[in-house]
Amino acid sequence: MGLAERKKEGFEAASSAMDDNSLLGDTVEGVVDYKDRPAIRSKTGRWRSAGFIIGVEIAERFSYVGIGSNLITYLTGPLEQSTVSAAVNVNTWSGVASMTPLLGAFVADAYLGRYRTVIFASILYVLGLGLLTLSAMIPSFVPHSCENDINKTSCHPPEYQIILFFSSLYLVALAQGGHKPCVQAFGADQFDGQHTEESKSKSSFFNWWYFGMCAGIVCTNLVLTYIQDNLNWGLGFGIPCICMILALAVFLLGTKTYRYSVNVDNDNPFRRIVQVFVAAVRNRKATLPPTATVDEEGDGGTLPRRGATKQFRFLDKALATVAEDSKKGWVVCSVDQVQEAKALLRLVPIWATCLVFALADAQTSTFFTKQGATMDRRIGSRFKIPPASLQTFINISIVIFMPIYERVIVPIARVFTRKPSGITMLQRIGTGIFLAMMSMVVAALVERKRLQTAIDAKLVDIPGAIVPMSVWWLVPQYVLFGVADAFTRVGLQEFFYDQMPKALRSVGLALYLSIFGVGSFLSSFLVSAIKNLTSEDGHDGWFPNNLNRAHLDYFYWLLAGVVALGLLFYLYFAKSYVYNRGYNI
Repeated sequence: MGLAERKKEGFEAASSAMDDNSLLGDTVEGVVDYKDRPAIRSKTGRWRSAGFIIGVEIAERFSYVGIGSNLITYLTGPLEQSTVSAAVNVNTWSGVASMTPLLGAFVADAYLGRYRTVIFASILYVLGLGLLTLSAMIPSFVPHSCENDINKTSCHPPEYQIILFFSSLYLVALAQGGHKPCVQAFGADQFDGQHTEESKSKSSFFNWWYFGMCAGIVCTNLVLTYIQDNLNWGLGFGIPCICMILALAVFLLGTKTYRYSVNVDNDNPFRRIVQVFVAAVRNRKATLPPTATVDEEGDGGTLPRRGATKQFRFLDKALATVAEDSKKGWVVCSVDQVQEAKALLRLVPIWATCLVFALADAQTSTFFTKQGATMDRRIGSRFKIPPASLQTFINISIVIFMPIYERVIVPIARVFTRKPSGITMLQRIGTGIFLAMMSMVVAALVERKRLQTAIDAKLVDIPGAIVPMSVWWLVPQYVLFGVADAFTRVGLQEFFYDQMPKALRSVGLALYLSIFGVGSFLSSFLVSAIKNLTSEDGHDGWFPNNLNRAHLDYFYWLLAGVVALGLLFYLYFAKSYVYNRGYNI
């Protein structure tokens, strides 16, 4: 008997055994406790359970970002890759890591459940980080030719080290694919969206979730990148491994307090949606009666209700009963099934137009970092800021801004909009996209200033020279992008969780993460294409290894234009979007 069947039977048996009406009134519909009994509201879920899960996310982000934020430095340093090759590898890995949550969410929602998927993913995470640490620690992996080579011209890592490193790296990407969407969806499951107070807490959960995540990233960028750059890469990879072991232990500690979703219908949610599309195609020539329409409240009727829509009317054909299909045993889809399919389709334009934000986001861990590496990073006479630590400004700005947004901006906005969330999820996302565009504009202006300083100091033809320009010039572009993140990322998280069918919410969060995966792939493609186009006939192009001869400013201006165009398309689709029932706008 599968997990869903056992939970269903336990849920039904416990429900029938309860005669105390007051106790029944305190249960939460559709969820069970760790013993498969109907979850008692006062004893399970809410912030007590969410606290464990947010703690796990802090540890997981500390580990993941501890690898990803400084990856370009490791690739261009110990692994001796060029700047462009390293940037492409970072974007490709980041893209894969952002796409694997689709697989993890599918496994969780269709088979294992979120709780079990998180446990299996955490074990895989520890294995990947352990092998990654091994690839950097074994002394025999360091070529002896490097020891006496001052210029490191013969310091090329052996093939087996590169294979072990990248195999471990992509194992981490696979592990976080099962971890990331399930942990967040499982955290949001601890709040009942149909309960007035818990519904408000759920909206706040996404804000504090991101606050905790960014706090973990700040620790990574301040501490771990310094260890990696100045002490030892093996230690720098080993600490995240230990951190993930602790994260798994913390997650297991909260087992008795969690609420676990149960699929009472015992039906595969993916099969339900596929049935709608198949039935709609088979019945495409059928004529529907006027009453067979689906509105946004999930009902069919003669009178349209508030929120009714004519979007995707072709899917209503799945409601038709065709005699030939009935004889062959074809299942006629329910209204709820059609509604779920429509909800999924409505997300596609929002997903596609948000790719421009992800395209800009990909630069913060690649070219922003390389930009900072060429500038004066001294604090005092001895200490130098590690280039990857500059990303801390993104997360510091989020950590500072998020409580202001939650405690000041939202209450003020509620007065004017009369909406519990202050502004709608789509308004929040659009604000972030606009700020991302402004960050690219600022980045272009600062890079133009940096290049001019290099020319004035006659450092253009000296690779690796430090430009006499303070790294603090980069802070505005990092801070702007941090605030943009606080708007767009959190808005996307809540949007793709709330607007997906309940049984597919892990997939919803995986779709949100896939935006950044596809954005990373687009960034890799764009960088490679521009390099090939601009470096023909012996020209340096926009991305030579010597950044003082590069034109990152041109690239940033191009990105600003792409984001602006994408924002226009986003506003068009956001204006026509109809929210699903259950979201109070």
